[in-house]
Parts: sequence; C-alpha cells; structure tokens
Amino acid sequence: MTSRPPAPRRRETGTAGWLVSLLAGRVSGTEPPLLFRTMSLRPRLFRGWLRFAGRLMPGGRLPRRETELVILRVAHLRSCAYEEEHHRRLAGRAGVTAADIARLEEGPDAPGWSERERLVLRAVDALHDDQDIGDELWEPLARALSPGDLVELVLLVGHYEMLATFIGTFRIPPDRRRSSASSPGDAIR
Repeated sequence: MTSRPPAPRRRETGTAGWLVSLLAGRVSGTEPPLLFRTMSLRPRLFRGWLRFAGRLMPGGRLPRRETELVILRVAHLRSCAYEEEHHRRLAGRAGVTAADIARLEEGPDAPGWSERERLVLRAVDALHDDQDIGDELWEPLARALSPGDLVELVLLVGHYEMLATFIGTFRIPPDRRRSSASSPGDAIR
C-alpha cells in the first residue's frame, strides 16, 4: 500500500513537525510516524490536533485501561491496522491483556468484562453504528460514568473514528518498528 501523498520529507513537514515525529517515534519504538508527518503538512492543524489528542490520551481522565479498550474497539470496528498495532503496544502498558484483546474482537457481550467496561464498549459500538447512544443504553451508562466522563467518552470515540478515516484515506500503513526497540506491550501483539 502506498501512502497518499507519498511519505512527506522534512522540508515538507517543517522542522517542528519533523522533530515531533522523531520524538513520537522514539517514544513508541518506531520510525517517525507517517501519521504525524502527513498531518504536519498543515502545521497549524497539526499543532491543534496534538493538543486536543493529548488531552484525550494520555491526558484524559478516563482510566487508561478503558481508554485503550475504547481505542482498540474503534480500531477493530474500523479495520484500522495502524491504530490496532500502535495501541496494542500502549494497551499492554495500561494493563490490557492478550485475552482482553481477543475479547474485544468478540464485542461487549463477551464474558469477562466488568459491568462498566461492558457499558463503555456498548457505547463505542452504538456510536460507531448509529453515531448516537440510545436512551436504553444512555441511562445505565450515565449511572456508571460521571457527566465529564460521558463527554470524554463520546469525544474519544469520535476522535478515533476521525483518525481511522484519515489513516484509511491517506493509506497510512502501520509504523515500522525500530529493530532495537521493544516495549512492555510487545508481548500482547
């Protein structure tokens, strides 16, 4: 698969975009992410997106395990290999196991989820399928999550749906791992 446009070079992304991409690659143990390099073709949008995305993950208030479950469920529903691969590594650091990832593919009704996780994952599916959460799900979800958590959940799902659209449209393949890199989450690949 060839990305659209071809992988931007440093002169096209600007110094700031290139440096952020280099840093992100070092943190994740990959080459500079093509996602970041592509987004940095519009520097002001890229900087705004970085601030917004960082407020959701890793800076959100939802428990990190739930955040990673949400992201991985969206990636699965959207068949977004880029996000699935990237977040499997991160999810391992947040306590998501290989069994959890297998269960994510089965869906929210698979045995083994806590009641809160089941509700959150049902909300992900509803937002993906219907772009809405019906009253029958909203009521128990609103009992389990604070109003602020509900706002964050809807924005998190919407954000990763948007990223999956961007990644798919620009044909961005998963980042290649640096050969000497390994991380705690690698075991759940």
